[in-house]
Amino acid sequence: MTIQLTDAGKRFNRDWIFRHVTYNFYGGKSYAITGPNGSGKSTLLQAIAGSMNMSEGICESLIADRKLEDGEIYKYISIVAPYLEVIEEMSAKEFLLFHASFKPLLSSVTIDEVIKIIGLDKISLADNEKDFAQRLNKIASVSQQEAIIEELDKASYYIERNANGKMLFQALSIKLFHIIQNKVVLAV
Repeated sequence: MTIQLTDAGKRFNRDWIFRHVTYNFYGGKSYAITGPNGSGKSTLLQAIAGSMNMSEGICESLIADRKLEDGEIYKYISIVAPYLEVIEEMSAKEFLLFHASFKPLLSSVTIDEVIKIIGLDKISLADNEKDFAQRLNKIASVSQQEAIIEELDKASYYIERNANGKMLFQALSIKLFHIIQNKVVLAV
């Protein structure tokens, strides 16, 4: 597969996210698109994948010198990004089956093998633990959850060393409030 960008650009309102991009991507090679947050990396990938129209320029996808039609590219390209939503009410198997109904997996891999490869076959949670995890995922991002775990670890460390529990848990509750409510990830 070859993806050819010619003078490609994407604009939101009056702001150009990227402009005058001309590049060829070839199958079998690896590419890294780097840049700071908000620089247009994900927008470029979405435009290449056909899930977003470009404002200017041309994006052509070729397989064995045959140009793919606009609605065909999704069969050959997938995007994975940290901002993509996971349907919390579904199990991993249900989630993969749902997506496989839109875009089949490689014929050489089954859904059970995918679950085993990523290690989800070893995870078993009780219903109340699943419920807690689902609720926490709705109110806290991954970085917030990591900050919560770090604060809980610190608190247990100090409790093991006979810290004043009342003062410790009051300070902990204030920190957790700021992490969850104000979306502040504290670094101390």
